[in-house]
Amino acid sequence: MKVAVMADIHGNLQALRATLSDMEKRGVDRITVNGDLVNRGPDSAAVMQELLERQDVTFILGNHDDLLRLWQERSENLPPEWFADPFWEATAWNAEALDRAGLLYVPQGWAFSDVLHVDGLPDVLVAHGTADNYREGLSDRMGPERLREVAGGHRVVVGSHIHRPVIHRSGDTLVLNTGGVGVSADGDPRAAYLLLTAGPGGWQPEIVRVEYDHSGSLRRFADSGYLRTGLSAEIFRQELLTSRSLYTPYWAWTEAEALPRTPATWQQFLAGDPHWSWPRPGGDAGVKRS
Repeated sequence: MKVAVMADIHGNLQALRATLSDMEKRGVDRITVNGDLVNRGPDSAAVMQELLERQDVTFILGNHDDLLRLWQERSENLPPEWFADPFWEATAWNAEALDRAGLLYVPQGWAFSDVLHVDGLPDVLVAHGTADNYREGLSDRMGPERLREVAGGHRVVVGSHIHRPVIHRSGDTLVLNTGGVGVSADGDPRAAYLLLTAGPGGWQPEIVRVEYDHSGSLRRFADSGYLRTGLSAEIFRQELLTSRSLYTPYWAWTEAEALPRTPATWQQFLAGDPHWSWPRPGGDAGVKRS
């Protein structure tokens, strides 16, 4: 029995197709798509449609899957100033694309979490973030007490969201993170997914890395018209180029310094600040957090 868990495809159709091909070669029996099929990349509708056509997939809700609906509804759960801010034009573009394709509300039927049950093996709790918060990253950096809470008695827990693969044991709990298919945040440009293989000792986890056509993915940013939406689309393109997290640390920096998110501050961010550090393109610095 082989189960694949993948997530954070983020509208990267080339990465998705290469990953599905790899799963087929490995004889995967079941696939769980652990959220964030959409946004950030230019092919959200095509990614969702391709996966919805399959019969072997279970879907779990991610924050970006939910965000596009909230955006299109002008939800009160989002800050009202976002809707007039050009920085959010990339999100608006993707929400409109999903709406045109009739797919915007499909994720409303997806659960926040799922439990993989196979007779004779430990149950596996799967959620995009955690079972009660799809923005909470599950990783080896989470404290033992919170990990126990998150696991809720399960011996194997799987998360995504952080775009960084993890295989970590905390006490009796095996903590796993799928990494990202559409874009990585650990410097490795390949797509990543989690492969769980049933064995006599329980589930055997493996992080699988998959080569794919980056040039084709990058061309789609321009050919689709997505880059014309402005700064955030360019930041997402840079993340694909560098396999580093740039959007989140840039957002944190502008918040901390009370700066607008504009091309000028983006250039300032890239130029560097002696009082702040982040994963710059080609670099390996971490984000300094207060």
